[in-house]
Amino acid sequence: MPLYSNPNPEKKMEIEHSDVSINGLNLHIAQIGKDELGTVVFLHGFPEIWYSWRHQMIAVAEAGYKAIAPDWRGYGLSDQPQDPENASWEHLISDMLGILDALSIPKVFLVAKDFGALPAYLFALNYPDRTCGIVCIGIPYPMSLNFDSLPEGFYIKRWQEIGRAEADFGRFDVKRVVRTIYILFSKSEIPIAPEGKEIIDLADSSTPLPEWFTEEDLSQYASLYEKNGFAYPLEMPYRALARGGNIPDAKIQVPVLLIQGEKDYVFKFPGVYEVIKGGIMQKYVPNLEITYMPEGNHFAQEQLPDQVNQLIIGFLKGHPVNT
Repeated sequence: MPLYSNPNPEKKMEIEHSDVSINGLNLHIAQIGKDELGTVVFLHGFPEIWYSWRHQMIAVAEAGYKAIAPDWRGYGLSDQPQDPENASWEHLISDMLGILDALSIPKVFLVAKDFGALPAYLFALNYPDRTCGIVCIGIPYPMSLNFDSLPEGFYIKRWQEIGRAEADFGRFDVKRVVRTIYILFSKSEIPIAPEGKEIIDLADSSTPLPEWFTEEDLSQYASLYEKNGFAYPLEMPYRALARGGNIPDAKIQVPVLLIQGEKDYVFKFPGVYEVIKGGIMQKYVPNLEITYMPEGNHFAQEQLPDQVNQLIIGFLKGHPVNT
């Protein structure tokens, strides 16, 4: 697989790839840099893989940190569990802990987005002594998961229905599916299909990609979904959300930076605005910073990488590991 190289040839830094055996699965990890100032673990969402953090990994490595980005189990180049229908948040937290132990990393910063935010928050609740701080893009804590007020065509409701997304996605190749989801998730409106249409019908092959997302980027994503397809990603996060789980009503004691894109469609989910703007998150996260990006969408780390990099590195520098 091609490596993502630093565009600055003087640095000659490259992202390296390896596998670690965790909980009976080979999990793929990408990493770069030395841990002079600490280690940063990047946790992707859907339909992403490690590659979605390529800009941030190089930036934090140049700033003196080691950057690690795994593919979640069932995603990218990581093994798929034999029983994807039993996907749980506890599995992801266990995988995170296993990766840190396998790499002999005592404590990390976590940078997460989309569904990767929930295991980041839960990890900090369960292992505060191993968490330096959290940066989350677009997902507050606690997160409202009540979608009753949204119509039947709401994409999460559709994808929670066993077999429906499989049939929808199965009409097209992997590249077309990833392309369409990236286009839809880049918009400021919540993806909702009208009656008689499926989610992938909401954009066609003539719909242009976002200007910050190239055909080469799309090819990278598509190639990395060829291994496992969408069987596990539909379970985690979508059907795992429907099954619920043990999400504690507890305060997060480590520092947290929430980067909120104001054009992220998730900002319009029921209850999200109130959690962020109404002070609810502050009650659960006493050491909280919130930064708003007026033009930021759901993929702010790819859309506006320089701004996001600056925010992340500022947070890391503001919370030195050895003090």
